[in-house]
Amino acid sequence: LKRVTVPRETLPRFLAIAKINTSLNRETCGLLLGKDRGHKYVVTTLLIPKQHATSDTCTMDDEELVLEFTEERSLITLGWIHTHPSQSCFMSSVDLHTHSAFQCMLPESFAIVCAPKYNPTFGIFRLTDPPGLKIILDCQAKEAFHPHPDKPIYTDADREHVYLKEAHLEIVDLR
Repeated sequence: LKRVTVPRETLPRFLAIAKINTSLNRETCGLLLGKDRGHKYVVTTLLIPKQHATSDTCTMDDEELVLEFTEERSLITLGWIHTHPSQSCFMSSVDLHTHSAFQCMLPESFAIVCAPKYNPTFGIFRLTDPPGLKIILDCQAKEAFHPHPDKPIYTDADREHVYLKEAHLEIVDLR
């Protein structure tokens, strides 16, 4: 996998944006966009799409606006970030299914989960491959929240290929 660098300020700045929703026990989500620099990917932009949320889900609205934005600026979706306002830091079954689509498109794709009320307050994750990605893609469960086999389905991406570093971050809020 290529290395991915994420501006260190992404986490506190995203949590500040999500603060009102978090206080209302609603999730907030964002996309981490960037560029392919040949030997690595670099996150340059945090995009907050139009969205609607509950205490344990967040869904993007008007996805065509996101596509338009990324295409106009020649940006790649490298990962996504969302809050768990009242839960701990982990990938729920909904998160795993959401992330499988990202990781199919780009193997380096990652998910950041922010859980401001818990320790650790954040995690940077990806599906294992194998076996996690295939398990999730083959999953036929109809309910949103459901169990998966007791195998290592996801892992910490920040121990593998995602690194936080001092760098500029552009924030665009489409809400």
